[in-house]
Amino acid sequence: METEVGGGLNRDLFGKNFKWGVSTAAYQIEGSHDKDGKGSSIWDTYTERKNKILNGHHGRIACDFYMRHQEDLALVKKLNIPNFRFSTSWSRILPEGTGTVNQKGIDFYNRIIDTCLENGTDPWLTLYHWDLPLALEKKGGWTNRDVISWFAEFTEICAKHFGDRVKHWMVMNEPMVFTGAGYFLGVHAPGRTGAKNFIPAVHHTVLSISEGGRILKDMLPAAEVGTTFSCSYIEPYTKRPKDVNAANRIDTLLNRMFIEPILGLGYPEKDLPFLKKIGRYMHPGDEDKMVFDFDFIGVQNYTREIVRNSFITPYVQASLVKARNRNVPYTSMGWEVFPESIYEMIRKFNAYKNIKKIYITENGAAFTDHLVDGAVDDVDRTNYIKDNLKQVLRARNEGLSAEGYFVWTLTDNFEWSEGYHPRFGLVHVDFETQQRTIKLSGHWYSGFLGGANDQAAPDLNCENSTLISSIASKS
Repeated sequence: METEVGGGLNRDLFGKNFKWGVSTAAYQIEGSHDKDGKGSSIWDTYTERKNKILNGHHGRIACDFYMRHQEDLALVKKLNIPNFRFSTSWSRILPEGTGTVNQKGIDFYNRIIDTCLENGTDPWLTLYHWDLPLALEKKGGWTNRDVISWFAEFTEICAKHFGDRVKHWMVMNEPMVFTGAGYFLGVHAPGRTGAKNFIPAVHHTVLSISEGGRILKDMLPAAEVGTTFSCSYIEPYTKRPKDVNAANRIDTLLNRMFIEPILGLGYPEKDLPFLKKIGRYMHPGDEDKMVFDFDFIGVQNYTREIVRNSFITPYVQASLVKARNRNVPYTSMGWEVFPESIYEMIRKFNAYKNIKKIYITENGAAFTDHLVDGAVDDVDRTNYIKDNLKQVLRARNEGLSAEGYFVWTLTDNFEWSEGYHPRFGLVHVDFETQQRTIKLSGHWYSGFLGGANDQAAPDLNCENSTLISSIASKS
């Protein structure tokens, strides 16, 4: 693909109050899986199971962010990125999930927060990004209603220790993914399957999200509190009623199932009848406890999905038509490159009356990267980001709420069941040496945020921006 330049994309077009950032997650970058008192998480043990992770990869070292966070946060500053989103590892703070607090874990996140502030970077904290303490999973994890009180305890501890400096909070990351992949399909930790696990996990997660929001606003009334949702633009394979109805069911499952009960609309049982099974887990008063008025919603979008009717697929009677079978461009994750998807999802979430503000808290792409002569010329990723930003600007120009944009992600990292194969980062990581190299996309984003427009690509023949660290120890 030739480099696409021009088009007049400029930071100023988004307004001076637009939030620009980059997003990360604890398990995907931190490593040091058992250092300084950290307890095991469900991902620590899931990656040890045979044939669960591509190439047998694991997150025991990952990007070694636990030891190298000063360097990586210096990269954030170097790239002119004003907002840094990160998550806390529950088992690093509470090794057993509840009870005794690990002070060294608290100290680590205090160092991240303090370093961000010293660098002029605003820290945005996500409480939960999928790494449930193993001790709690042994008690049933998200299928056990006690998880609501466990999560409340964790939330209170984080608010107490970090709330004096963190002004932007996200309760959870993508609940549909960690419940669906982890408790229904079994392709993510903890590897459980079936509706008997998925249905209670959904309800207890909804209750925990709203309870977390209430705790944060009660303890930190001046803070901006939100939560994030994964979403994909859904279209039917054909205009036949069966495909249209199948697409509606998938849209309900992926895009509506968590946001609507939190907004006070209840579970969308009419369009997805098997959700009626949640009724057996409902307690008196749950309808009110599910609801919370968040300050913002984080929308996380990467692609669209094309859906056809599939009678043999249980519960939803629908299946996805893969991008590689549709003669469309796609990423190394197999996801279609379709920038209009982010515009459509901004439009969809804006249609809800009770959402105050929307940030794009994740958007990015994985492509095959090549480090050549100290540079990574990732033109496809650079154009992906630019094309998606044009769609965000399109939405803003139509008066829709889209108040910020966070790239996924800062560095190449551990991508869950896909291991280290997909690379999403603005910064390339050599996982043998932990050497960091800023990619073309990182240079472009830095120049864009520094005030330059995209009339020219960065000069990659200049002194390349590489941080060389000592060789990481291997497991």
